[in-house]
Amino acid sequence: MPIYVLLVFAVVLLDQSVKFFVLGHIPLNHSEVLVNNVFSLAHVRNYGAAWSMLQGQQWFFTLISIIAIVVVIYYFIKLWKNWGYALGLTLILGGTIGNFVDRLRLGYVIDMFELDFINFPIFNVADCALTVGVIIILIVMLRDDSL
Repeated sequence: MPIYVLLVFAVVLLDQSVKFFVLGHIPLNHSEVLVNNVFSLAHVRNYGAAWSMLQGQQWFFTLISIIAIVVVIYYFIKLWKNWGYALGLTLILGGTIGNFVDRLRLGYVIDMFELDFINFPIFNVADCALTVGVIIILIVMLRDDSL
């Protein structure tokens, strides 16, 4: 179980480190091309949830984040012996905490990864961890014969 705790801390640390870098090196609402027509590093503020939904509802996001953290920890304790569920829940927990830290500290989430080859919302490390965690859990659920 300690490896999962370390992974949560690693996700949060990586997320916050990249956000700290972006704050110090890229002006707000600008982006720096890293790979032409493929990938840029941007600096935007997201006052909402995924794809900037429900902007300005910080009390709601604080409540949802706290509930999500409690629920994920509950299911982690219940399912941690299954490495697939544990890994997925660990990534979800790390991603949730990473964005929650921004909301508490700044009142918004810093997003920075911009895909230039497709019209897709700008996202961050925490969002990646959340997405990969959900995909892992879905795959494990589809393969779980005990459900």
